[in-house]
Amino acid sequence: MHTHMRREIDEIPDAVARLLDGAAALERAGAALRERNPAYVATIARGSSDHAAHFLKYAIELVARRPVASIGPSLASIYGVTLDLSGAATIAISQSGKSPDIVAMADAATRSGAESIALTNTMGSPLADASRHAIDIAAGPELAVAATKSYVSSVFAGLILLSEWTGNEELRAALRAAPGHFARAVRIDWLPALAADLTDASSLYMLGRGPTLAIASEAALKFKETSGLHAEAYSAAEVLHGPVALVKPEFPVIAFAAADAAEASIADIADGLAEKRAAVYATSARTKRAGHLERVETGHPLTDALALIIPFYGFVEAWSRSLGFNPDKPEALKKVTETR
Repeated sequence: MHTHMRREIDEIPDAVARLLDGAAALERAGAALRERNPAYVATIARGSSDHAAHFLKYAIELVARRPVASIGPSLASIYGVTLDLSGAATIAISQSGKSPDIVAMADAATRSGAESIALTNTMGSPLADASRHAIDIAAGPELAVAATKSYVSSVFAGLILLSEWTGNEELRAALRAAPGHFARAVRIDWLPALAADLTDASSLYMLGRGPTLAIASEAALKFKETSGLHAEAYSAAEVLHGPVALVKPEFPVIAFAAADAAEASIADIADGLAEKRAAVYATSARTKRAGHLERVETGHPLTDALALIIPFYGFVEAWSRSLGFNPDKPEALKKVTETR
C-alpha cells in the first residue's frame, strides 16, 4: 500500500534539494540577521512545527551562540499581551500559515520591532503577510495529516538561515551534501528490529539530548498520531529523575543519538535502561546492551541529528499500517489546526 505519508517521506531528499536551489529569500533574511545582530531569538510554533523550532533552538545556540526562547502564541491571541521584542529576531513556523494564534503572535512581534521571519509551506498566507521575511520551505503539497517532509523542510530552511546568518562554512557544506545522505536514510528499515517489542506495548519512551531531543519529541507525537500508542519524549539525562520508575522489563525505549558530544551519555543511559531488562534500542554503535538502529553519517552533528527522523518516519508509517490504521487520516485529527 502506497500511502500519501509514505510518498511524502520518499520526497524528503528532493524537497530539501529545492530549498538549496532557491535560497535567495533565506540569504536576504540571513543578511538581515547579521545587520540586526539580535541579542536573542524567539520561536513561535505549535505541534510538529514547534518540534522543528526546538531543533533550531539547539542549532542556533550551538552555532550562533544566541539564546533562544519559545513564546506561547496564546499571549497575543488569548491574553492580549504585546511583548517587547525590539531587540530580538523571531522565527514563526507553520506549514499552512493559517493558525490564528501563530499569526497573531507573529504580527505582534513584527509590530514590536522584531526581525520577524516566517517559515511556511504556503506563501501568501496570513503568517507570511504578518512577517518581515517570508520563507517558502518548498515542501510541496503535503496530503497526509501527519507532517513529515514539511517538518524536515522547516528545520532544513532554518539551518540554511543559520548558515547564512553566521557564515558557517562547515554547516553550509553539510547542507549541500544533505540530499544524498537523506536519500540513504529513506531506504533504512527499522521495522524488523522494533516490531516484536512493540506488539504488546501500551506506552514507550523516546529519548534524546540536544538536537535529538527535538527528534524524540517529534517521534513521540507521530506514534500518538498514527498508531494510537502513548509515547513520551524525555531528555536522556532527565529520564532518570522520576520517569525511570515506569521502566519495567520489556518496556520499550528508543534513544536517538547523533554523532555529537551527547552520543556517549545517551548510549550509557540506554545501556543502563537495558540492564533493567527494558526493550531499548539506540541509533548508536556505542551501546553494549541496547539494540542497534541503523543511522546515516552525514559528517555534521546537526544534519546527523535531522537525518534520524527519516527512518523513524518510514518505520512508524509501516507500523501504523500493520496495526490496521490509515496513517494518512488519523482519527480525530485534521491537517490544519486553527487554534485561537
